[in-house]
Amino acid sequence: MKLMEIPYKRPDVEALIEKCAKLTADFANAESAAEQIRIFKEFEEEKGHFETYLCLSNIRNSVDTEDPFYIEEQAFYDKVSPRATQCFNEFTKGIIESKFIDELRKEFGDYFFDCMEMDQKTFSPEIMDLMAEENELTSQYEQLYASARIEFEGKICNVSQLSAFRQSPDRAIRKAAIEAEGKFFDSLQDQIEEIYDRLVKNRTKQAKILGFENFVEMAYLRNHRSYKKEDVAKFRQQVLEVMVPKNVEYKKLQAERIGIEDFKFYDDDFFFADGNPMPKYGTKEILERAQQMFGEMSPETKELIDLMMDKNLFDIEARNGKRNAGYCVTIQDFGYPFIFSNSNGTSGDVKTLTHECGHALAAYTTQKLIEYPALRFAPMEACETHSMSMEFLTSPWHHLFFEEDTAKYAESHAKGALYFIPYSIIVDYYQELVYSNPDWTPEERNNCWLKLEKQFRPYIDFDNLPFYSRGGGWQRQIHITCMPFYYIDYTVAQTMALQFFALHLKDAEAAWKKYIRFVKIGGRMDINQHIEHCGLISPFCENGLAEICKPVFEWVENLK
Repeated sequence: MKLMEIPYKRPDVEALIEKCAKLTADFANAESAAEQIRIFKEFEEEKGHFETYLCLSNIRNSVDTEDPFYIEEQAFYDKVSPRATQCFNEFTKGIIESKFIDELRKEFGDYFFDCMEMDQKTFSPEIMDLMAEENELTSQYEQLYASARIEFEGKICNVSQLSAFRQSPDRAIRKAAIEAEGKFFDSLQDQIEEIYDRLVKNRTKQAKILGFENFVEMAYLRNHRSYKKEDVAKFRQQVLEVMVPKNVEYKKLQAERIGIEDFKFYDDDFFFADGNPMPKYGTKEILERAQQMFGEMSPETKELIDLMMDKNLFDIEARNGKRNAGYCVTIQDFGYPFIFSNSNGTSGDVKTLTHECGHALAAYTTQKLIEYPALRFAPMEACETHSMSMEFLTSPWHHLFFEEDTAKYAESHAKGALYFIPYSIIVDYYQELVYSNPDWTPEERNNCWLKLEKQFRPYIDFDNLPFYSRGGGWQRQIHITCMPFYYIDYTVAQTMALQFFALHLKDAEAAWKKYIRFVKIGGRMDINQHIEHCGLISPFCENGLAEICKPVFEWVENLK
């Protein structure tokens, strides 16, 4: 059955709650660990049905955010998801309190229990109304973002399509594109700032009700962190010492290469005087060449890509009305991964496709390998390692997309990874400061963002551009509003991906074997255990970042 042929129906939440309550009671009354495991499997099946319909609704709302039926369905899930969370948490509470816990730990592993305990600490029926409001506010923001109809160069563009012009060889066009984007976001300034202010106060209230000092502490548990904010603070310092000076150096060379003395923000995405590397083909041909690439790469990737092409599990064409983002999700009842993105004719089309296929491979692999759905889903830092590493491990086939510009793509992609880490730190640090100061005004939040930009990207000159020069840049980063504190996952993952890249340069076969070993862990270990299990370097250890980056710096600096 192809993706759009899968029938959708709104789940009966009352029946779900009733069924879960019965399973919770049966679990508590079970007389053996084996019986509890059987009941747990039944619970996962019921939970999976709900999540399948939720996933289908989200996909169809992403594909067309203006479809009135799925707008209504999104509003439905915004309201009822907290109730579903409550009944799921009641069941998992029983697992934690099981009289057969020693046997269950042997079956499921310690990390499973760690996550269950964190879920218990970050949920209470008292916050259900606040959770529903949080969902509704994030949906409002996504609708605003997707509403972009920006007239530029004779076209009507969404934000993704407009971004392509930021790489134009014509400097005036690059600047004009950023100005047009800024005007769009400025037109929504009051609405976005109101939504975010309400979200900050909402999440802070949730945290206070649950006994946390602020939302920062709660978010670390909600996201199943196995490290502390103190570890992140030490890592930030490494970024300042190791990466920022190098990036300043590389940006000076970039300015010389493109013939610019007064390097501005609108020059940041333009790497080569004769133009950035662009894929030579449209989306249909890109998918066909992706099938060739993954078909040749390994038996695992061939099986995956053939399934996804056969079942039409891609929607990568940018269109007005689509959600602005890229993601991969698994439709649990069918075992299908689905990839969503907004191609705009830039190298980002290939980067995003390889990235999301890394997620898809991990989901597909663990689904076949691990019996319990709860143990398939890796910690988010590991998930993003699957995807970010795949961007590099596919490099022997990048010529299929870029032809004579393949070397240019390799260079810009590697440097982009180095530039990304300080930016991702800005995103994470900004949120830590905002949620530590929930009463800040919009102006204070904007000033905070500008200060962090100057600290971690000192080469940036916003040149009085609208939106960006007032510190509004954070509003463009969807994760800040919709997925708080997610971005540190990307940061940690990028350090892992750089290690797979360095190993790939020396021994591609060894890199792939280590990568597959990493993927197969799934959700049975936390990120620190992933790192140790696969013999990688932790970005949190002393001088860890310097050691990780050294071979990448050397490779970049040896390029001709």
